[in-house]
Amino acid sequence: MPRILLIDDDEHLGPPLARYVERFELQLEQAFRPSDGLARLRHGGFDAVILDVMLPEMDGFEVCRTLRRDSDIPIIMLTARGEVMDRVVGLELGADDYLPKPFEPRELVARLQTVLRRQQPRRPLTAPAGATAPEPAGPATQAAAPAPTLWRFDGLTIDTARRQVLRQGEDIALTGTEYELLVLLAREPGHVLSRDELLNRLRGHEADLHTRAVDIVISRLRKKLEPLDAIKTLRNAGYALALPRLG
Repeated sequence: MPRILLIDDDEHLGPPLARYVERFELQLEQAFRPSDGLARLRHGGFDAVILDVMLPEMDGFEVCRTLRRDSDIPIIMLTARGEVMDRVVGLELGADDYLPKPFEPRELVARLQTVLRRQQPRRPLTAPAGATAPEPAGPATQAAAPAPTLWRFDGLTIDTARRQVLRQGEDIALTGTEYELLVLLAREPGHVLSRDELLNRLRGHEADLHTRAVDIVISRLRKKLEPLDAIKTLRNAGYALALPRLG
């Protein structure tokens, strides 16, 4: 069962939320202070963080910045004021998603499930109902080759089985959102995907920040891929992977 750490000083939020998310096979624990939350995360065992912006000791932005120095754990930020700038800052610091307070618990669960899926290799698609299973390969029949898990580009390698990205041979750490966005672009190098397409595929629904959310994640991804000039922007159109596919 995935373990979620809620870092929020509201003592009335954690217990009912923990009972609710348990219905969806999620285990939630609460830390009331950032120092406690960071200490628990250093011990490991958590799969995602729900992080409030307004906290004692240090605000949620500083906690997010601290986590992103050495961790790619999924982070969902709670913005009590619901201000766009709070959400923009959170995304710029490396948060995977955001949710204004007050929020619907079911929406929080949906967003948790999304960021957790990004951290795991995808299972192969199952055959449609009623589809005929393929005949076993006979002596004269060659079985279909498995789909490649290594995507090689000029200066960039993506291992989709390990969810690993190498830039000029060096392993780089990406958040789940950054990785998924890169994979979306890498599936069809040179093909332009609009901001709305990218946003809807990443999150599964429309978002409050729309183009701004995608722009922020693209900016983070570009910095991590430097010195490669990997992503090109087409004004009023969207983004595309600018690296040629090898092999």
